[in-house]
Amino acid sequence: MPSTDRLKISLAQLNPTVGDIAGNAAKLKAALATARGQGADLLVASELFLAGYPAEDLMLGPAFLDAIERAVDGLKQETASGGTALLVGAPWRQDGKLHNAALLLDRGELRAVRFKHDLPNGGVFDENRVFTAGPPPGPMAFRGVRLGVMIGEDMRTPDVTETLEETGAQLLIALNGSPFEADRQDERILLAVQRVRESGLALLAVNQIGGQDELVFDGSSFALDRQCKLQLQAPSWREAIVPTDWRFDDDERWVIEPGPMARPEEGLAATYQAMVLGLRDHVDKNRFPGVVLDLSGGIDSALAAAVAVDALGSERVHCVTMPDRDTAADGQEDAAQASNLLDVELRTIGIAPVVEAFGAMLAPALAGRDFPGGNLRSRARGLTLTALSDAFGWMVLSIANKSNMSIGLAPLYGDYAVLKDVYGTTVAALARWRNANKPAGALGPDGPVMPGRIITKPQAAALNLNETLPPYDTLDDILECLIEREMAVEAIVARGHASETVMQVWRMLDRAEYKRRQAPPGVKTTRRAFGRDRRYPITNSFQGG
Repeated sequence: MPSTDRLKISLAQLNPTVGDIAGNAAKLKAALATARGQGADLLVASELFLAGYPAEDLMLGPAFLDAIERAVDGLKQETASGGTALLVGAPWRQDGKLHNAALLLDRGELRAVRFKHDLPNGGVFDENRVFTAGPPPGPMAFRGVRLGVMIGEDMRTPDVTETLEETGAQLLIALNGSPFEADRQDERILLAVQRVRESGLALLAVNQIGGQDELVFDGSSFALDRQCKLQLQAPSWREAIVPTDWRFDDDERWVIEPGPMARPEEGLAATYQAMVLGLRDHVDKNRFPGVVLDLSGGIDSALAAAVAVDALGSERVHCVTMPDRDTAADGQEDAAQASNLLDVELRTIGIAPVVEAFGAMLAPALAGRDFPGGNLRSRARGLTLTALSDAFGWMVLSIANKSNMSIGLAPLYGDYAVLKDVYGTTVAALARWRNANKPAGALGPDGPVMPGRIITKPQAAALNLNETLPPYDTLDDILECLIEREMAVEAIVARGHASETVMQVWRMLDRAEYKRRQAPPGVKTTRRAFGRDRRYPITNSFQGG
């Protein structure tokens, strides 16, 4: 029987910055003040919050870990009054080893430490590189209550939950750093349901929000009762300190009272919010004053500009249209209309003099061979944007989508690619969605943000090629089979695609690896994004499909 039959736990769903240990500690201190006002006994923050997540090899430096320990000493003092205690994730050294840890600070002391047992080593995570796995943890004693604390991947398999239940845990608390993917929240709750069924214990899960390089975290913290019913759903995409109330019932089990139930974002709305938050945090946390991009009159550039304005506000988004002598007039008109709808600056800088100068310069060396005008036009545009970036400090925003990135047709310039993990068909769907909806927290205008003609005119995966590509719906289905599902060519053909088309796309995907290695980072929104999710060799002679 615990010493109390009531417990108040507040969730700290916050946005940390990797490496800003003092700033993250300040966020925790402010959250503790809020939790005290809520009457909380305990405030729970997310996985590795104090360091920022994921901090990767930054956590291998002794100076960084020294700073973590100093910050913990300061946070201990915040709990000295005996009011609200703090459970927080941090990297922690013990016996010469580094662990992914949960620290319980109460009454001015470090009362308990538990280490992550199940270190992920796939997809975007390679924690075995940095951390030593801890033993299966037992519960933490907190004011007469035995807390079963899990960290991240510990909730994915039954081993840790089984150990906690067998050693006397009375409720489960999961500290997560779970990045966004389409439909990820359903997976999180399904895993939590499995752990509750196995243990018979209620479960509280806290996740961070915010963008960190290619990852973006949506929050969506939640709680399940012992019957696996959702009793708390924190909001997505924003910080929140969410109180929960618990009581010890006649069955000697902790019961959570019904709490706030925010409606989670799903589908296109969630993907759009991921791009907005990922871009906003990348720009702000890296202290760029704004972004500059090529507003060409096409749908990719129009959507990228809309996301940028929703993330940063129109005054921080600078658009450039860069026509050549062959640029269609309707593209220029569409770019101008899009800039008016978004209320952004639009500069016109013609690139014809640059392209013609290159042509004259290279003519003797080419000796009658075809002039590579398409690539040089792209490079001229990239050079123009880079010059503006150097002059004004703006970040260059790439407008390349996943389809073009896959087959090597994305321009090789830019500092961040907000559409990098968004296929061409999804770009069109997102454009239609944003013209009909303004997401919560968006800084852009109400109503349509791009001309309808940009969305309805035919879209091509590439122009000026010697080979003909299939339309986006066919191309993207083949690419998804190859990238996300790792399907063999024969299995893709069995879905109804022509064998020669599948082989053409597969060859282009394979050949373009060297270009993707040069591509800027971008927001991960699917199960398998380019980068750490998919690590293929550049030099590769395998021809099996």
